[in-house]
Amino acid sequence: MAGIWIIFIAFTLLSWLVSSQLKSRFKKYSQIPTANGMSGREVAEKMLRDNGINGVRIGSVGGQLSDHYNPADRTINLSQDVYHGRSIAAAAVAAHETGHAIQHAQEYAWLQMRSALVPIVSFSSKWVQWVLLAGILMVNTFPQLLLAGIVLFAGTTLFSVITLPVEIDASRRALVWLKTSGITSYETQKSAYDALKWAAYTYVVAALSSLATLLYYVMIYMGRRD
Repeated sequence: MAGIWIIFIAFTLLSWLVSSQLKSRFKKYSQIPTANGMSGREVAEKMLRDNGINGVRIGSVGGQLSDHYNPADRTINLSQDVYHGRSIAAAAVAAHETGHAIQHAQEYAWLQMRSALVPIVSFSSKWVQWVLLAGILMVNTFPQLLLAGIVLFAGTTLFSVITLPVEIDASRRALVWLKTSGITSYETQKSAYDALKWAAYTYVVAALSSLATLLYYVMIYMGRRD
């Protein structure tokens, strides 16, 4: 079991470092105003209009950097700092989340794949740790239980990996639109890119952590004594 703790501690530390850098960048770029003074909500509204998308609601949620798009009810949920903010950071995050709404409207394949996995991940998250723990304890007498846990965990890992192209594409759409719409200038475009880059790193760390953990469990299963 020592191996899983090493993986957990290593990636927890790495996740903390990336999260700290993301918060630092967001705070820094929150001090840089947009040229036209638009708030995050107004940025999202304009980006939706420019892409001819209707029926998407924009709301405000609590928390810091809790912004997300919900395809189930077609809602762009922006944290209060982003919803009301009139900075490059707020514009970048709002445009990124709107990028997900555009993906949804255009039936972006990776987003559809991720959405299809949501029920599987929801089920797996409730049982996977218990099944894996029992599987490790009984690996030499009932290895099929550990194999079942690996299959469940593989579903969550696949979800993390598929999330990467979804997030990267949303940021790409956001940056292109911010530039062409004139919301960012040559100088501030770099700031928007840097903010979204660090946001993407959080998903990279999550995917790598999940892959490393999955490999660890596979190695236990392959190394069992028959």
